[in-house]
Amino acid sequence: MTDTTIPTAQLGDTGPTVGVQGLGCMGMSFAYGPVDAEASRATLERALELGITLYDTADAYGQGENEKFLSPFFKAHRDEVVIATKFALSIPPDDPTRRIIRNDPPYIRQAVEASLKRLDIDAIDLYYMHRRDVNVPIEESVGTMAELVREGKVKHLGLSEVTAAELRAAQAVHPIAAVQSEWSLFSRDIEAQVVPAARELGVALVPYSPLGRGFLTGSFTNADKDLTADDFRRQQPRFTGDNAAANAALLEPVRTVAAAHGVSLGQVALAWVQQQTTVHDLPVIPIPGTRKPGRVEENAAATGIELTKEELELLEPIAGQVAGDRYADMRFSSAGRE
Repeated sequence: MTDTTIPTAQLGDTGPTVGVQGLGCMGMSFAYGPVDAEASRATLERALELGITLYDTADAYGQGENEKFLSPFFKAHRDEVVIATKFALSIPPDDPTRRIIRNDPPYIRQAVEASLKRLDIDAIDLYYMHRRDVNVPIEESVGTMAELVREGKVKHLGLSEVTAAELRAAQAVHPIAAVQSEWSLFSRDIEAQVVPAARELGVALVPYSPLGRGFLTGSFTNADKDLTADDFRRQQPRFTGDNAAANAALLEPVRTVAAAHGVSLGQVALAWVQQQTTVHDLPVIPIPGTRKPGRVEENAAATGIELTKEELELLEPIAGQVAGDRYADMRFSSAGRE
């Protein structure tokens, strides 16, 4: 592809302007098997050359190691990048299947200071609540996050995997720039209530896993057989056993559309997500993750693909036929609480 940079969009009514596609950085340190630091650093640089300016991490990714890894790149390009990180979720190293969720004010203050230190920056551009602890009123959590904005430690606020009601309650306390949730050809539950609420409130959607954690690219067909033992996707129901076989068959319409455009399956999947900004009339900034410069070029090129009405109709039934949930435990997803 050429070095033409991707278009830009504003993260909701109150957020910064960023490239219409961001970069999910989790896999550079965590979750998806063996890592390659040199290739990941090259990927970060190539993404920026292409106009990708929103970089997404979290304190939970590798117990803070992902934030540390990204710090030198952020420092070298501080005025060019928008740094998004998250708090609220921790994963015990001795039990990677377990999730600990905390939204209480003392924890939030502890978390932000730790992230600022690891990232070695003065302020976080976009600070997300990673997951929702229903035992803490969201108004209390967002109230503390708003204090961080007033104190200059955070510039904009985001929420991840919240329901429409939770988003409205949060917005009443402080403007929310973005809601992050899984959204792809395989995962469309947020369209029922969260997306309309975000549009109404002037909040951007930041879809994570827009490539179905790689499954929509055809790069693997069964997590148990194709991925290493330390790969997070082996814990997800839709990528293993009979579910994986059933879901692999759902890629045929994606292949049809890809062949018509002369592009990859992943580019069709990304183009579909990017096009939801027109379908639903709100900013949609997906954050596909990759550790390869060539792949980030491929992903960025998807911003220039426009699917026809007929192609959108061909892809429409896929999500309703997917076998298996997004997570083994859906309690911490918005769909598990709507």
